[in-house]
Order: sequence, then C-alpha cells, then structure tokens
Amino acid sequence: MTLVLAVEPSGLPSASGFLLIGIGAFTLPIIARRLRMPAVVLEIVYGLVLGPEVLNIFRVGTRDFAFIEVLAGLGLLLLMFLAGFEVDFERLERQGRGPITTGLILYAVVIAAIWFGFGIVGTDSMSQRVFLTLLTSAASLGIVIPALRSTGVTGSRLGQLTIVAAVLAEFLSAAAIVVFGVWHESGVSWRLLGVPALFVIMAVLLVAIRRLAWWYPERFEGLFAAHDPDEMGIRASLAMMFVFVGISLLLNVEGILGAFLAGALFAYVFRDTGQLEARLTGFAYGFFVPVFFIGVGARFPLGELGDRSVLRRALGLIAVAVAAKLIASLLLIVRGLSLRQALASGVLLAGQLSVIIALAELGVDLDVIDEGLEAGAILLVGVTALLSPIVFRLLLPPRKPSPEQVGEFRDR
Repeated sequence: MTLVLAVEPSGLPSASGFLLIGIGAFTLPIIARRLRMPAVVLEIVYGLVLGPEVLNIFRVGTRDFAFIEVLAGLGLLLLMFLAGFEVDFERLERQGRGPITTGLILYAVVIAAIWFGFGIVGTDSMSQRVFLTLLTSAASLGIVIPALRSTGVTGSRLGQLTIVAAVLAEFLSAAAIVVFGVWHESGVSWRLLGVPALFVIMAVLLVAIRRLAWWYPERFEGLFAAHDPDEMGIRASLAMMFVFVGISLLLNVEGILGAFLAGALFAYVFRDTGQLEARLTGFAYGFFVPVFFIGVGARFPLGELGDRSVLRRALGLIAVAVAAKLIASLLLIVRGLSLRQALASGVLLAGQLSVIIALAELGVDLDVIDEGLEAGAILLVGVTALLSPIVFRLLLPPRKPSPEQVGEFRDR
C-alpha cells in the first residue's frame, strides 16, 4: 500500500489540472445558458484561454495536456456514437420515399454548390477540395431538432423535410469522409475493402441482434428499464461502441466510423429506447464530450489566424458552406414551401456543431487540411451555431393561431 502511494501517478493530471477541468466542465454550460449560446462555443474558448496560445497552463508535453488528450479521445468516440444514435430510422421509414428523395437531391445540390464554391475560393490540392466539400456539406441535428421544437414546427412540412435532409447530410458526410480517409492514405488497395467489410459485419450483427431480441424480448426490454442499478443499457451501448471501434481498427478503418455505425445500428434495432438515450446523452455530454471541446480549444491555432491569408481562407470556407445550403434550399419551393420557409430551412441546415470539429480533426491527421483550415472549421461552428437558430426564427413566417388559442384569447 505504501509503495503504491509513493509512486507518482504519471498518467493523471496535476491538482490544478483536475480543478480546471472539473470547474470548466460544470460551470461552462450554466454560463452558456445565461448567455443563450451553445456550450460548445464557451468550452472551446475555455480550452483556448488555458492552452499554449494564451495562458499556457495546459502545455503540450505535460501530464495535464496528455490527460485531456485521453479524455478527449473518448469524448470524440462518444460524440460520433451519439451522432449515429440520433438517426431516427422510424421517422425516415414513416416519411416514405418522397422526403428521402428530396433530401438526397438536396444533399447532391449542396455537394455540387460547395464544389463549385471551392473552385472559386481556391484550394491547395484536389484532395483538399474533396475533403472540404464533404466536410462542409454536413448538417447538425443538434441545432435542427431544438430549433424546430422551440418554434413548434417539427410536425409541419417544413420541419419534416428539414429533419430528413439533416439526417441524410449528417450520415452521408461522416461516412463519406471516413471512406475518403482510407482512400487518401492507401489509394486503391486492399485497405479499401475494410469499409465494406465493416458494413457486412454490421449487417450480420444487425440480423443476429434482431433475432435475439425476437427470441428473448424480456431480456432486451431490461436494457431500457428506468431504474436499473447495473445500468445494463449504457453498458450494452458502450460495449457495442468499443466492439465496433475495435473491429474498425483491425480493418485499418478510422475508429470514428465504427463508433458512428455502432450508434446507428443501436438506433435501428431498438426504436423505442425509453430513457436510455437521455441517460446515455447525459453520461457523454455531462463530462467526456465537453472535455473533447476543451481539448479542441487548447489545440486551437490562434496564431494561424493572425496571418491574413489564413483568415481569408477561413472566411472563404464559411461563406461557401453557408451560401451552398441557402442555394440548395430553394429547391424546397418545389415541395410546397414558400421562399421564406425554404430559406429558413437552408439557414437551419447551415448550422454546425460538434461533428464537423471531429471530422476536421481527422482531416488534420490525414494531412489533407492544415491547422489554419481546421481553425476555419471551428469558426464555422462558432458563427453558425450562434446565428443559425436566431436567423431561422426571423425568417420563419408568423404562425396563425389555432382555433383553441383564439378561443382562449376571446375568453380573456
């Protein structure tokens, strides 16, 4: 016992590191709520202030920085897992072919518009242009769903078309970027077989789990029990995530694709997860995901933005990403939306949150984009996460009160 205590815990941060990480993870969402902004923005700023670019408290090569990197890596996997978990397959099936076809056409137009935009703005290489096109074509359900709910238009044609388009954009962009990463690293080689192999394994597990759920329904229902002291639902979710990440790494595929597919598989098999999604989201967003964003801020290349050319490229990235979504959204007029409704949908689809930061980090690891463009992607998140819901509310046509609301008003 004495020997254990005498050994310095080299894998753990210093006392100040524990304090700063704990205080930041707890207080930043409270402050963000007061300021009416996404917590992710403040978490990135917090990491930036404590990182090497400003106060240099979290210095590269120290225990504090290494500890943040470990927690941030787990937070990234949980973030991608929950991104897959958010895919509402029941809604997609209920909508039928019409909205899905519209969403696919919309996504294709976004891809084409962004590709054309980066042709004007300019990129360093064809690989960079492909990567940035896929990166900025993504959408964020974390912005779309809350904005639609807060305005009460989730069940409207506008809401349904926007949700389907966001689901498809988030899934297709994430999957396409990881496939591109394998191709970029290895070219046309046997490693490309790892991606379809991963999908085959996913399909086999899908059939197996659905059979087991059919044969032993009472055991699987226990995963979603409201009061489970062993938290078997969370354990099963995390076990699936770790297994898929492990299989991905064995197949030389990026682990974030495995995490994303694990979440999507879980969401597809178990349509009614009860309180499990809320508990799992609380587990991830309660600590690990915020630490990931603090780590992103600590690595934020603030000095890069001092270079006018880097700042110009970052602003060009933001302009292309937003303009492409607005242009593509005009197609929704064909589906019966007004011009204001279509533009409101485009503004909402242009909003970005956490997933694009994770994918941009992958681009730096692949050496496709530099830290300056990664900073541009983070700025894109900061700008659109703040402004997208606000502009959406301004563009949304005023809703006519329901007969019940008119009656209540007259009674008063």
